[in-house]
Amino acid sequence: MQISVHIREADLGESLRSYVDRRLRFALARFRDRVGLVTVRTSAEGRSKVRCRIIAEMLPLGRIIAEETGPDLFSVVDRATTMIGRRFGRQLERERDLKFGRESVRLAA
Repeated sequence: MQISVHIREADLGESLRSYVDRRLRFALARFRDRVGLVTVRTSAEGRSKVRCRIIAEMLPLGRIIAEETGPDLFSVVDRATTMIGRRFGRQLERERDLKFGRESVRLAA
């Protein structure tokens, strides 16, 4: 997993980079074989809003995007990393269902 962090208009620099890295590794650790490049962009929107956008490559399926906005930079990063982990899991589950042709429990009865 390669992580690229781009921070705009924030004075936190290195501490934010290490925080984002730690949160992403925690959220995506179980998918490590399927994760390619992960790009994180943070930016300020006015005085009271911050945006965090995460784009993760799912090998070989494509990209997954999570985006959050809010007043606190660290809580926005928390929500976005949690969201990208959930979306990754859901997408892999969908692929597994398509591959193995999982049927509904109602149809099997």
